[in-house]
Amino acid sequence: MNKITKQFNRLNAVKLKVGLSRSSIYMMMAAGTFPKSISLGLRSVAWLDSDIDAWIDGKVAASKVGA
Repeated sequence: MNKITKQFNRLNAVKLKVGLSRSSIYMMMAAGTFPKSISLGLRSVAWLDSDIDAWIDGKVAASKVGA
Protein backbone atom coordinates (compact mmCIF):
# COMPACT_ATOMS: atom_id res chain seq x y z
CA MET A 1 0.00 0.00 0.00
CA ASN A 2 1.30 3.45 -0.93
CA LYS A 3 1.19 5.67 2.15
CA ILE A 4 0.88 9.40 1.49
CA THR A 5 2.42 11.63 4.13
CA LYS A 6 2.15 15.37 4.47
CA GLN A 7 5.16 17.42 5.39
CA PHE A 8 5.61 21.04 6.39
CA ASN A 9 8.52 23.06 5.06
CA ARG A 10 9.77 26.14 6.86
CA LEU A 11 10.83 29.27 4.94
CA ASN A 12 14.51 28.35 4.54
CA ALA A 13 13.62 24.98 3.02
CA VAL A 14 11.08 26.61 0.68
CA LYS A 15 13.63 29.23 -0.42
CA LEU A 16 16.13 26.50 -1.26
CA LYS A 17 13.55 24.38 -3.05
CA VAL A 18 12.15 27.12 -5.30
CA GLY A 19 15.20 29.37 -5.63
CA LEU A 20 13.39 32.54 -4.56
CA SER A 21 14.11 35.07 -1.83
CA ARG A 22 11.91 35.64 1.20
CA SER A 23 10.64 38.93 -0.20
CA SER A 24 9.80 37.36 -3.57
CA ILE A 25 7.89 34.54 -1.90
CA TYR A 26 5.82 36.95 0.22
CA MET A 27 5.17 39.29 -2.75
CA MET A 28 3.98 36.36 -4.85
CA MET A 29 1.79 35.12 -1.98
CA ALA A 30 0.17 38.56 -1.76
CA ALA A 31 -0.41 38.50 -5.53
CA GLY A 32 -1.95 35.03 -5.32
CA THR A 33 0.73 33.39 -7.47
CA PHE A 34 2.46 31.35 -4.76
CA PRO A 35 0.95 28.94 -2.20
CA LYS A 36 -0.17 30.52 1.05
CA SER A 37 1.69 29.67 4.23
CA ILE A 38 0.01 27.85 7.11
CA SER A 39 0.27 29.24 10.62
CA LEU A 40 1.85 26.79 13.05
CA GLY A 41 1.78 29.14 16.01
CA LEU A 42 2.09 32.78 16.98
CA ARG A 43 5.37 33.37 15.13
CA SER A 44 5.75 30.27 13.01
CA VAL A 45 4.56 29.49 9.49
CA ALA A 46 5.26 26.71 7.03
CA TRP A 47 4.16 25.48 3.63
CA LEU A 48 2.87 22.06 2.69
CA ASP A 49 5.45 20.21 0.63
CA SER A 50 2.70 19.07 -1.75
CA ASP A 51 1.60 22.69 -2.37
CA ILE A 52 5.16 23.70 -3.22
CA ASP A 53 5.61 20.66 -5.50
CA ALA A 54 2.35 21.52 -7.31
CA TRP A 55 3.52 25.12 -7.78
CA ILE A 56 6.84 23.88 -9.23
CA ASP A 57 5.00 21.46 -11.54
CA GLY A 58 2.80 24.33 -12.76
CA LYS A 59 5.85 26.49 -13.51
CA VAL A 60 7.48 23.64 -15.45
CA ALA A 61 4.29 22.97 -17.43
CA ALA A 62 3.84 26.67 -18.23
CA SER A 63 7.42 26.93 -19.47
CA LYS A 64 6.86 24.05 -21.92
CA VAL A 65 3.70 25.56 -23.44
CA GLY A 66 5.68 28.23 -25.26
CA ALA A 67 8.55 25.90 -26.18
